[in-house]
Amino acid sequence: MSAPKKTGRRSLLVTSATLLSLSVTAPAALAAPVPSTSPAATPPATMSTVGGVRLGQSGTQVNLAPGVPVLPKDITARSWIITDAESGDVLAAHDAHWPLPPASTLKMLFADTLLPRFPQETEHKVMSSDLAGMGAGSSVVGIKEGHTYTVHDLWLGVFLRSGNDAVHVLSAMNEGVAQTVRDMQDHADELQALDTHVVSPDGYDEPGQVSSAYDLTLIARSGLQKKDFRDYCATVSARFGSGVIRNTNRLLSGDTDVPVYQGIAGVKNGNTTNAGATFTGVAERNGRVLLVTVMHPEKPGHNEVYKEAARLFDWGFQAAGKVNPVGELVRPKSALPSPAPSASAANATGTGGPGTGAAARATAGSGSGVGTAAAIAGGLLVLLGGGAFLVNRRWPLPDLMRRRSRP
Repeated sequence: MSAPKKTGRRSLLVTSATLLSLSVTAPAALAAPVPSTSPAATPPATMSTVGGVRLGQSGTQVNLAPGVPVLPKDITARSWIITDAESGDVLAAHDAHWPLPPASTLKMLFADTLLPRFPQETEHKVMSSDLAGMGAGSSVVGIKEGHTYTVHDLWLGVFLRSGNDAVHVLSAMNEGVAQTVRDMQDHADELQALDTHVVSPDGYDEPGQVSSAYDLTLIARSGLQKKDFRDYCATVSARFGSGVIRNTNRLLSGDTDVPVYQGIAGVKNGNTTNAGATFTGVAERNGRVLLVTVMHPEKPGHNEVYKEAARLFDWGFQAAGKVNPVGELVRPKSALPSPAPSASAANATGTGGPGTGAAARATAGSGSGVGTAAAIAGGLLVLLGGGAFLVNRRWPLPDLMRRRSRP
């Protein structure tokens, strides 16, 4: 089901974005803390402020006000975040930049990095070396040496069964695990997912391998721009080899104690000894698309990560449009607006005119990336152009694919 345009909300978006622009539009320069070999029980004293100063503060960050529902009190996750997938507004968060082991949610970064590189119909005959180096106890889809698989089937194994064997075969096709790790790290840096340190492509527990709820949400949002990514992460069941595999995302496929979540359309779950349970999900209701990431619930119990994610989704859909954001999801480096030329540069090239220097200085000072047209038109259009940029900072997701089964 598609997410219709919400033109009626744009004036509100301009207002809220303007109020936030001073604190959340520019990523902070703080580097992620050096990761340790095992997760600490408390967040680091200093966390990144990419996306907004409040996102680097410890504890729960939310702007409660009349009409805004109270957050659910039974959320035990070490870290979580609720965001509007289209506008990038962070509606609420808890230790969102805490670097923690990601488990198989890191496969979202793997997919976002490698999906464009191999056509779905490409075939690959698996060699023993393709499966070398998998961690003990890895989740697998059942890839067999000597058998030939299409890239399409391998991605089904990655998304539905979280198959580390499928990840390693695709990595072999990408010049090996080491090259794939480098490519994933480069892509994380491009997305400004600066809490993320990649050691293995499959999310298996490795010393120093971490991400954060904020970063996993950035990664999911990037992946969901790709149709193949949306298709795979929304698939409930599919034929694989001689059998049928089913998605292990319980909000998508359901379980005895977890119903299918209304409007769910992906994304990825994970579970390892160090990471505990991790999950990033996307859901749509009444034209609004939300992303929720939950990392390491402390409460023991079957499917707890999905139960807490569902409660956070419920709050998000009730609060969206009422709550003032506490931060934003930043854009990839390549999507950032180019800085306007300085007045001296414009005059040196002969492009300056009446008012150009003043407009260029205003643009540089605002940091809003208004553009050349506003600079030429003068101060008034600088302000108007700034408002247009804040509206257009929305990063629309293509139509989301609903739960689907493949023949």
